[in-house]
Amino acid sequence: MRAANQVVASVLDELRTIAAPGVTTAELDATVEARVREAGATPAFKGYRGFPASLCASINDEVVHGIPSPRKLMAGDIVSLDVGVLLDGYYGDSAVTVAIGTVSDEVKQLLRVTREALELGIERMRVGLRVSDIGHAIQCHVEANGFSVVREFVGHGIGTKLHEEPQIPNYGEPGQGPRLAEGMVLAIEPMVNIGKPTVRVLDDQWTAVTSDGSLSAHFEHTVAVTSSSAEVLTRRPSDSQTVTA
Repeated sequence: MRAANQVVASVLDELRTIAAPGVTTAELDATVEARVREAGATPAFKGYRGFPASLCASINDEVVHGIPSPRKLMAGDIVSLDVGVLLDGYYGDSAVTVAIGTVSDEVKQLLRVTREALELGIERMRVGLRVSDIGHAIQCHVEANGFSVVREFVGHGIGTKLHEEPQIPNYGEPGQGPRLAEGMVLAIEPMVNIGKPTVRVLDDQWTAVTSDGSLSAHFEHTVAVTSSSAEVLTRRPSDSQTVTA
């Protein structure tokens, strides 16, 4: 799983450098497909339940599952870039939200808080703790900073299937759900809105948007529970590993 997830990490690092004003999400999708296949892997999302692309690209009020298109990124946008691959029978999955050009201080805070919430959730991935401890840590940090957590979409187990049990909500009371055990691998992915937490799905049957039109951020890592800690399998070289509580 390390190998599959490092393909994802490498592709996302490249996308972060080329996502800029004037670039279309279809162009980003073509880059993903090319890089994944060059690595000997298969795009995990393309054809999954009919999804038409290798990349989920969700702009501004789009929360997740945005379909790449000729739409050009514009200065001031934010875009969630979500990549999954299948390599030698195992899946990798990760996402990052990127600011395009200059964005407001509030949007910078949204991105920072969502990244921090992800890291705080990962910190709760310890043998003997429970699944809901992850979501509780995420929810507390997000709401303490005045934002809201999406309820309709959750993290998940991952391995020989893209989506496995258990589901990992990004909210809830601690001490609930399955106990974490050594060897479990989970995709942790907070989705955080500036406004209300509710979302709706567009007529394309894929793209989820905030109900109130507010901006949304999405960060995701695939993480393994080890005997002593949590190993982030999709850690990118450009990532900061600092967590600010």
